[in-house]
Amino acid sequence: MDSLKLFFSLIVLTSLLSLHAPCSSFEDHGINVLESQKVNLSLYYETLCPSCANFIVNELANKVFEEDFLSIINLRLVPYGNAQVQQPNNTIVCQHGPDECYFNSVEAVQSTSATYFPYISLMQKRHFKFIHCLEGQLIEGKQSKEDAWVTCCVQLKMNPEPLGKCYSSGYEKKLILQNAKETDHLVPPHQYVPWVVVNEQPLKDDYLNFVSYVCNLYKGSPKPKACISHPHTINSAGKTNSSPEGCYKGEESGGS
Repeated sequence: MDSLKLFFSLIVLTSLLSLHAPCSSFEDHGINVLESQKVNLSLYYETLCPSCANFIVNELANKVFEEDFLSIINLRLVPYGNAQVQQPNNTIVCQHGPDECYFNSVEAVQSTSATYFPYISLMQKRHFKFIHCLEGQLIEGKQSKEDAWVTCCVQLKMNPEPLGKCYSSGYEKKLILQNAKETDHLVPPHQYVPWVVVNEQPLKDDYLNFVSYVCNLYKGSPKPKACISHPHTINSAGKTNSSPEGCYKGEESGGS
């Protein structure tokens, strides 16, 4: 009887994965870490902000894929940034125009794999690889909107069809409105993007030093090699000493 229950449980889990993980597949993951020990690392961003793309491609990616670092964090990527929701129809207006709204939605749809299963590191890794690839495509700017994300699915051996269907269903707006609510209720409010938060503490102008904050808060053992190779020097209280590179509210605007 127990084996039968386990069998049906696996069937249910597989079905949920196929429904909610539009571009996901399983991979090996690193060291085993108790969920209660993991550190929450959240990035609030917008897809066409150059500073956000640079941070994802050249900073975050280098650390996330380094020596089991992903194994000690719950990584959340929240695309919305400095967009606005206008009434009466919940029209979304993005800082860098309609294309940014499009890519915010695509990345939000793909993130459903990490949203529904936030504690499965291997799914976080595949999700982040997609975001990393797409942001790299956007930096290069050589492809059309649709070709950019389809190319990433192909490169990562993902099926692009479920993501496209999910986007076309209108579900993407629900996800973006959820991201809008979360972003607009940050405490303290975000000042610019990229806005990095570690265990509810905004890093402000020290966001490039996120590894040190994560490693300082992680109490498990053994520590990933990323923590050993990076000095634990942090900006106390996350005080802002200068204007960091980023996209600030009101700098530029465009339609949804």
